[in-house]
Amino acid sequence: MFNILTEPARAGDWAPLAEGEEADWDKLFDGFRSTQDWPASYFWRELAQAYPEAKVVLTVRDPRAWYASMMTLIDNGPRTVMSQGTQADLPPAARAVFASMTTMQPVLNRMAAGTFGAGRTMADGPVDEESAVAAFERHTATVRASLPPERLLVFDVRQGWEPLCRFLGVDVPGEPFPHLNDGKSMQEFLGRLMKGDVSHPSFTTGA
Repeated sequence: MFNILTEPARAGDWAPLAEGEEADWDKLFDGFRSTQDWPASYFWRELAQAYPEAKVVLTVRDPRAWYASMMTLIDNGPRTVMSQGTQADLPPAARAVFASMTTMQPVLNRMAAGTFGAGRTMADGPVDEESAVAAFERHTATVRASLPPERLLVFDVRQGWEPLCRFLGVDVPGEPFPHLNDGKSMQEFLGRLMKGDVSHPSFTTGA
């Protein structure tokens, strides 16, 4: 999601999916070998079918802790940029995020409806905790039931590198496991972005 937020052209490539058009996955992921987060994770079925040799990592955690983190992200995430008036009012680097969010809104609405219920859009605001937890558990169960064990790793980031690297067939890095893709990291990044302290809206993510 961060690459899409910071590169409006990539957001434009995803826009046709809002109307259910067939995706050109090779184009969308040109230059990438892996992906995480929305919007890609919403289309996990299509991606698993398009790339039958690809492995899938399903991250799991306490669903209520996930909800709390998601709320922090919603309260302090890209919506912060969208609430600051017009695109022209923003620091230069923040304008890319504004443009991408504007382009992605229909796609995000499709995903919100598919995840939390027909008719729901991003404009409806945060989902209540019980509905969000139910959606989290439903998604986890569906993925578990849909993919064979040799393609799927059910992974808790507290397990660290070893099970992930074993599943992917790569060496364990000689550095601590990163914990960057969370609401707090996004909050800090967007705070710097809105102050004009970021010259280019790049962002490093981890699990």
